[in-house]
Amino acid sequence: METLTKEIQTNITPDNAITRLKDGNNRFVNNNMLSRSYNKQVEITAEGQAPFAVILSCIDSRVPVETIFDQGIGDLFSTRVAGNIVNEDVLGSLEYSCKVAGSKLVLVLGHTKCGAVTAACNNVELGNITSLLNKIQPAVKSINISNTKMDENKIEEVSILNVKNSIENIRKNSSILAEMERNGEIEIVGATYSVGNGTVNFLT
Repeated sequence: METLTKEIQTNITPDNAITRLKDGNNRFVNNNMLSRSYNKQVEITAEGQAPFAVILSCIDSRVPVETIFDQGIGDLFSTRVAGNIVNEDVLGSLEYSCKVAGSKLVLVLGHTKCGAVTAACNNVELGNITSLLNKIQPAVKSINISNTKMDENKIEEVSILNVKNSIENIRKNSSILAEMERNGEIEIVGATYSVGNGTVNFLT
C-alpha cells in the first residue's frame, strides 16, 4: 500500500478523498484490510506528511478513525473531542490541515450510542463537561421540542443533527475553510459510525 506523498496528495480531489474513506470502511467491515509495513511508513513520513483528509470525531474509544477507514500512518489528520463539537482550537486544527498541509476533505464523524450526546440529552452538568455539552444543546432542543425524556431513537436523531450543526459551525466560523469549499479545493461533509456493526454512513 502506497504511503502518501505531497505529489499524490495534490492529485487527490475531494471526491477521491471521500471514495478512499468509503472503500477503506468497506474493507474494515468485511475484514479485508490492506497489508501495511508500519515501520516503512514511519520511515517514509519522518521528514513530512501529506494526509488527504482531516476527520473531526468523538473521543470514544470504539471509534479509532484510522482503523475504521483502513488508513495508515500519514494518511489522515485526526481531531478528537467529546461529541465532535467545534470550538476555536478545533477550527484552527482543521484550517491547518487543509490550508497549510493540503488535505482535501473535512469529515465530521458522529457515532451511535455517543456518551456526550446522551449526556447532553439528559442535561448533565459536571465541571468543564457542562460547557462542552452546551455546544450540543442546539441539536437537543431542535429534536426535543416537547422537552420530555428522550428515547434511544431521539438521541440518535440528536447525534446526526449535531454532526450537521458542527458542519455549519465550521462554515460559519472559518472563513478560510468556507472559501476553500466554495472554490472546490475541499469538501466539508458529515457521517455517522455504527459502534454495533462498524459501518460508516455518509450524510447527504
